[in-house]
Amino acid sequence: MKILIIEDEPFAQKELQRLLKMAKGKFEILAMIDTVEDSVAWLSENAPPDLIFLDIQLADGISFDIFRRVEVKAPVIFTTAYDQYAVQAFQLNSIDYLLKPIKINELTRAISKYEGLRKQFGKSDSESVNISKNQLEGLLNLGKTEYKSRFVARVGDQIKYVPIEELAYFYAEDNVVFLINKAGNRYIIDYSIEELDSLLDPKYFFRLNRSVLAHICAIHKVYKYLNSRLKLELKPELKKEVLISRAKVAEFMGWMDR
Repeated sequence: MKILIIEDEPFAQKELQRLLKMAKGKFEILAMIDTVEDSVAWLSENAPPDLIFLDIQLADGISFDIFRRVEVKAPVIFTTAYDQYAVQAFQLNSIDYLLKPIKINELTRAISKYEGLRKQFGKSDSESVNISKNQLEGLLNLGKTEYKSRFVARVGDQIKYVPIEELAYFYAEDNVVFLINKAGNRYIIDYSIEELDSLLDPKYFFRLNRSVLAHICAIHKVYKYLNSRLKLELKPELKKEVLISRAKVAEFMGWMDR
């Protein structure tokens, strides 16, 4: 089994290698990577491994960013010291979610789970895994991922629901998150921008910066801006500057052109 380890802590890298040896499987570690940038580059330039062990917090960001920038064609076992990312992890190519410090019985259980699922596609232990997109979706139950279809919003003492089809964008201001619909109406919702980023379909919604997350239909105009950044005009108008950082320009343009 060909394995890619994406982990930014040297001790955790060595510990995972030690546990894999204890698991007594036929494992070949292709590479050990510690950043989002290097992970994107490796996955873009190499054939997919059979399995990826992926830490969530890496040296240069959150590993979920990898999935936004490159198509990950291999199943993933997440490894992390934090449990608050579990829901978001299972919306991706997740076989399992292991909390550090990882125990040998949990590791072997996760690998057995992967191997059991792999056998559903007629692969023996000695064969490499070449899984088509449709097979991968079946293997990982990605077809069952459900994104939000509506939001409950507050309007004074009233509560109403807003269908996803009516949404334009969300923005945060003074620790309050607002939902703006296509008619320009503003509602307070009880979600953070970070939570919304994992609850909305990434085909249609993009987190522009720390405080703004928009539907593709709300992107009215895009301009080149200082320091290789982009400046956006949203519709309905948002009366605050909306900028795309230089680091996110390529990802944003790829999403626009999807």
